[in-house]
Amino acid sequence: MGRGFPLILISWMMLTPAMPAWGAAPGTLTTLAAVKELDNAQASHAIPVDFEATVVYSRGYENVLFVGDKSDAIFVRPPSHVTFSQGDRMRIQGKTQNSFRPIVVAEKITVLGHGERPKPVPASFEDLIKAQFDCHMVATRGRVRSADVNVIPGGTARSARLQLVTDGGHLEVDVDSADEAALKALLDADVEVTGAAAGKFDDKMQQTGVVVYAAHLEDVRVLKRAAAAPSALPVTPMDRILAGYRVSDQSPRVRVHGTITYYQPGVAVVLQNGPRSLWIATRMRENLTIGNQADASGFPNEHDRLLTLEDGEIEDNHVPGHVQPLPATWEQLAFWSSNSPIGHQNDLVSTEGRVVTQVREGSHDEYVLDSGGRLFSAIYHHGGSNPPSAMVEIPTGTTVRVTGICTIADRNLITPGSDVPFQILLRTPEDVVMVARPPLLGIRNLTILAGILLLVTIVAVLRGWTLERKVHRQSFRIAQLEQRRSEILESINHARPLAETLEQITELVSFSLRGAPCWIEVADGARLGQFPAETAGLQIVSKEIAGHLGTMLGNIHAACDAAAMVRVKKYQAQVMGAKLAVLAIETHRLYADLRYRSEFDALTDVHNRFSLDRCLDEQIEKARDGALIFGLVYVDLDRFKLVNDLHGHHAGDIYLQVTASRMRRQLRPGDLLARLGGDEFAILVPNVRNRADAQEIARRLDGCFEAPILLDGQELCGSASVGIALYPEDGATSDDLLKAADAAMYAAKKNKSVADSAEVP
Repeated sequence: MGRGFPLILISWMMLTPAMPAWGAAPGTLTTLAAVKELDNAQASHAIPVDFEATVVYSRGYENVLFVGDKSDAIFVRPPSHVTFSQGDRMRIQGKTQNSFRPIVVAEKITVLGHGERPKPVPASFEDLIKAQFDCHMVATRGRVRSADVNVIPGGTARSARLQLVTDGGHLEVDVDSADEAALKALLDADVEVTGAAAGKFDDKMQQTGVVVYAAHLEDVRVLKRAAAAPSALPVTPMDRILAGYRVSDQSPRVRVHGTITYYQPGVAVVLQNGPRSLWIATRMRENLTIGNQADASGFPNEHDRLLTLEDGEIEDNHVPGHVQPLPATWEQLAFWSSNSPIGHQNDLVSTEGRVVTQVREGSHDEYVLDSGGRLFSAIYHHGGSNPPSAMVEIPTGTTVRVTGICTIADRNLITPGSDVPFQILLRTPEDVVMVARPPLLGIRNLTILAGILLLVTIVAVLRGWTLERKVHRQSFRIAQLEQRRSEILESINHARPLAETLEQITELVSFSLRGAPCWIEVADGARLGQFPAETAGLQIVSKEIAGHLGTMLGNIHAACDAAAMVRVKKYQAQVMGAKLAVLAIETHRLYADLRYRSEFDALTDVHNRFSLDRCLDEQIEKARDGALIFGLVYVDLDRFKLVNDLHGHHAGDIYLQVTASRMRRQLRPGDLLARLGGDEFAILVPNVRNRADAQEIARRLDGCFEAPILLDGQELCGSASVGIALYPEDGATSDDLLKAADAAMYAAKKNKSVADSAEVP
């Protein structure tokens, strides 16, 4: 549900008897009141329910349904996207489920008739924030601060959202109306809203606000119109807007208890108590010890779904607490759901990632980490006892485990039911622990080489532009050139498409030559940039693009008149462009080679285990969404150890290469062959209808060994054992499928050994 998931309480009289007229199975709850008596622990056992109730509010496309009976009300998750009318009497059959409070997941809803909608009960903000009237029809008053139409993807207006300020605080009103003109007319008006009361929650199902669902625009009754429309107000100078600022905050101070898990003097303290944790904004700079129990008092507030305690005063009890960091994956930390208390906002956690880069700034140090292709930051703030030079230099590519507080990086990107960007706030430099060093070959050395090339080119370009600045004394033009050059270096550093970067380089050279046409011809024949339609009267000047190892990468050309060439000191602009082109082309090749090495087996030139795991996970997601099946074939070469023992490892390598080549020729477009290691291979077969299709692929692979393999003049007769697994019949995860296929392969190998033994006299 996210915003608008129910709390629960209040009363009204319904039209029909509470007891159903049908017979219910033993153990089934037959009244709404019986459901309301459950606690969350009981509701989690999916107790059957079969009762009658009246619709308080329904919004089909969001699966929102509030129902009530007599003095009770509850939230029901319908089985389909059907909108019911207020006052509909219905029979609800389903099961209980735990949530903020118990709810019902309906399996079947039958409309029995229609009556009057429940009468509203007057409710203040204090009543609503305490959940005294949740899921019930209420009438509440306030002044409209904003009125905006909600538009879902695809451009279809579904509802409107009003922000109301009341005597007690702010609340949100969702109205099933898209009349923008009528909604804007409500701005600054005093209104009475009639609708179903509900709560707003964070990713731990902690209440962060109040929402009232109104079924019609007529349910927003104007008590007093605004004195003037916003467009008719006088214009206030921007530096004097605070002259109209008025706040009356009567929120009482509250006290919480927990263990200190984070402290940034003058900014914030985080306390954690069991699964609950709280961000406390404070101006304190006294010494507090992380790990000690403490009491904190302050004023509760909520900003963009996040609970806080503001103006906090913290008292260190000097008693050690017991909060262990919770090991978590990127997926667990990034997923935001306000339907279940599984979030980790402000929790003390530990997670692993590979260092991509590290930045040291005046206010903080930051590690950017990669976890399975998804990035997040680990940040160490300076200040107080945190020295600015405490950052530990860690080689790029190192796998580290970071421990700290999980916080949302950008509150504006919070979308319930999806991933949101997060960051880890480190307490001390010791919160970063190296788990695995980067490989000595490949990624680390290639990255260092790329950095050296980038540094050499930047130094060369900076030197060239420094000389240019001394000659021309044109600071404004130099600033423009520097901006363009920086954009090019950023494109190279972020591995943007090579053609796009080379186009930027030609535009830079053309700008340096006062708009003269410039283009690049790459060694493979591609031509990028602005080629002049007419070259008469123009001087074509060319510069070779030579790599650092002497390899010819292409040429950069410009067409301009003699006067222009004198003004730009002949070839200076093209020299600069050629250096940038060298950096772009060689860096692009470097990253392309790096990516290829990470996904393909160096010996057999087929996909490796890492590439198979990634493709297998993608295929599972695709199959799950489309209710498809696919196959995984596991191949183990028989008696391969004898090849190495009798003919040597070089012959074994040739044997593997020939085998891989033969198997690849037997596969269809779209099938993926991967070497898992040693003499084991796996084939991902996406397009199969049943097990027979996968078995046909296995027979074709088995046929690869019918012809002998020639090694050093000797013919070797090979064979393989093959196992098959189908999704989802044999497993719903990549690990389960690999285990099932491996088990099938070993069964086939065992049967083959038994058969061979039976043939021996």
